[in-house]
Amino acid sequence: MNKLMMMAALALGGQQATAQESGTSSWDYGTHQYTMRGNLTAEQYDQSATGVVTFTNVPSDYDEFEKLYTEFLGKTPHGTAAMMPMAMEIYGRDRDEGMRCFQLLCYPSNINSVVSILKEKYRAAEMGDSYGQRYLPAAVLKGATPQNGYQPQEPYTVEMRASVNKHQELTFAGQGRVVYIYIIGKGWDTEKRQVEVILQPGTSLHKVFNCPSLYTQCKNIQGTWKGLK
Repeated sequence: MNKLMMMAALALGGQQATAQESGTSSWDYGTHQYTMRGNLTAEQYDQSATGVVTFTNVPSDYDEFEKLYTEFLGKTPHGTAAMMPMAMEIYGRDRDEGMRCFQLLCYPSNINSVVSILKEKYRAAEMGDSYGQRYLPAAVLKGATPQNGYQPQEPYTVEMRASVNKHQELTFAGQGRVVYIYIIGKGWDTEKRQVEVILQPGTSLHKVFNCPSLYTQCKNIQGTWKGLK
């Protein structure tokens, strides 16, 4: 690590954010490691732009999630989009912690939409109803398929690319630029799951503006889901 990298790491108070020669930046929280690379930006639309986020573990709680968002992933559209399956998994483990994650990550109008569906689906899963898909957060992770019990490769990977929809300026209920991103997942016949991310004026952190295709019913699992780390 060169001197500039060391200074950046120290500035984060114990967590490390380093830029590697490959263009991949990384951030550590204890033994959990997160990496990000890509060229999706709110400033300019590029249909060929892509993004990749990897993580060794789902954040353990809201505190880790909040630091990950504010210090690292929330600074890019693709980093922000990749945090939605993390928040969905945290909500499945602990409703209160998950709600706090959604409130941090999402634009206000998106929170109730996400929570109302997930609450219903997770409750159904606890009752053994096939409509309830507790494995839904894993359906957009690389390597996870219905056939393999939605077990993704490790480290967990979220692959993204720019949507065919160009950026849009928000003209109602506030201001901001909306970036449309496809997350690639094998849980649906249409593998592209669109997530809308907004960057508002005077802010450096993005928010998830809308993402219904992430919690749309995916293909039913074959076998038993073993969960995520």
